[in-house]
Amino acid sequence: MATLQSDLSLSIFHKHASSTIHSFPRATTSRLIFPSPRSHLRLRAFSTAAADKPSVCTADELHYVSVNNSDWRVALWRYHPCPQAPQRNHPLLLLSGVGTNAIGYDLSPESSFARYMSGQGFETWILEVRGAGLSLRGSNSEGIEQSAHAISEKMEAASESAINGAVASKKELNNISGAVAESEISASKGLGAEHVAVNGDLTGLASVGDESKLVSRLTETFQFLSERVFGFLSESQSKGMSTKLLDRISNLLVGSPLYEQYNDISGKLSTLLETRQNSSITSQITELSQRLVNSIEESQLSITPPLFDLQTRFSSTIDDFQKQLDLMVKYDWDFDHHLEEDVPAVIEYIMKESKPKDGKLLAIGHSMGGILLYSMLSRFGFEGKEPRLAAVVTLASSLDFTSSKSSLKLLVPLADPAQALNVPVVPLGALLAAAFPLSSRPPYVLSWLNDLISAEGMMDPDLLKRLVLNNFGTIPAKVLLQLTTAFQEGGLCNRDGTFFYKDHIHKIDVPTLAIAGDQDLICPPEAVEDTVKLIPEHLVTYKVFGEPEGPHYAHYDLVGGRMVYPCIIDFLTRHDS
Repeated sequence: MATLQSDLSLSIFHKHASSTIHSFPRATTSRLIFPSPRSHLRLRAFSTAAADKPSVCTADELHYVSVNNSDWRVALWRYHPCPQAPQRNHPLLLLSGVGTNAIGYDLSPESSFARYMSGQGFETWILEVRGAGLSLRGSNSEGIEQSAHAISEKMEAASESAINGAVASKKELNNISGAVAESEISASKGLGAEHVAVNGDLTGLASVGDESKLVSRLTETFQFLSERVFGFLSESQSKGMSTKLLDRISNLLVGSPLYEQYNDISGKLSTLLETRQNSSITSQITELSQRLVNSIEESQLSITPPLFDLQTRFSSTIDDFQKQLDLMVKYDWDFDHHLEEDVPAVIEYIMKESKPKDGKLLAIGHSMGGILLYSMLSRFGFEGKEPRLAAVVTLASSLDFTSSKSSLKLLVPLADPAQALNVPVVPLGALLAAAFPLSSRPPYVLSWLNDLISAEGMMDPDLLKRLVLNNFGTIPAKVLLQLTTAFQEGGLCNRDGTFFYKDHIHKIDVPTLAIAGDQDLICPPEAVEDTVKLIPEHLVTYKVFGEPEGPHYAHYDLVGGRMVYPCIIDFLTRHDS
């Protein structure tokens, strides 16, 4: 029966009873649970009939957990343990990779990592961190449920579109990922009518009101850059961002008399943007914005060829930049947010739900999920605290990729703040959906993408299709910026660059199983081993799956390849006392 939960949680329960096929229980009816009229508590848990559950969620229950210091409700997929399986002492938490959701752990009833674990007696939970899968912003239970259904429908629509061989349009990509920067597209196609601030007379501003609006927009952009983006990145990165905007404007003025005048104004603006906001700074930014617009207005009147249509291009530059800033703030979280807020909130919630006697749980992390586990152990080891983990398993994870030939080195240029501005988010799910027909059908021009996911012959084509079309989402630039530190000297570090996680991994006191795939191009065995060798030898077990003559294991084969499962079960069983 669903009950009211603590202030940490808002949960959607979808209750099931056991069926004759014990590892795949079928849903029964359930009812809404509300507090009594006298209660002063807010509704923290409710359940609905199984028919109301988002179709993309194939777990027994779907829970939502509130995250401290944010309005996020991260999604938790729950799988009940099989009654006929051995009784286990600890619940099991599964963590997914960057930009992925829970579907990778539950592709189908016949190929489900989560169902296999629950079938072995483990109460199994899959966390979808903020921004992934069905995780949502909001606090109203009805609104959350409606939004979850909307997300599910979009995912299915994207899958159907790709299956039919349709390459998504720009509008469709925006709808699916919510994260395509239109500014980059419009820059390559020319200016649309929506970007034109002045119509008709191109020799000057249409009215004093138009000039005032342009000044206001420019001022707001500069203030936004100063107030929000400087808190988004480090000081050096923030300087690069403001320089990027000022350079864009400067490029419009090259070869004109206005160029030198602009350099004087931009120098003063750059200084102000690096200063903490107050009323005096705001007024100075407004004054300089007015000077800049006035200068453009005066020069426009000359109708010299280099300055023709300058106002339109200037207005478009501001609009494009603002759109990019809006995307960056919408996707305003990094790896440390997952580590310090999402995962701890979920662990606390699972402890209250499952009530293990020793207050610990087991955890398995794939790719970034394993990196989160390593980082958590490192942080707790440094602080001398109990991590509340009985044992952990990492699949294709490492804190240091510097010595490997990982294909993820393609992301290293994104560590440049200028590139982060050009690509504020990576709509990975939309891009893979658009590319899928080219990787799975003749002439297979993008077939190499499949090798990054699964080794040849390891995954059923229909399951690979479901994985590619439904498992991936949008990745914020901030997450990528932090993860790229794993390719730099010292390995992965915190957002401030003051704590290197591999430096303290030797202080852990938790049994660890680290698994690598012999043909994993994303996290090669040498990368996995570079972290393994830092863990005390009596605590770590290292296993590489794959044989010279086959079968071979790529990045996702460690989750989908059933030959891996017995090794994991044996390890977890030994540490489930």
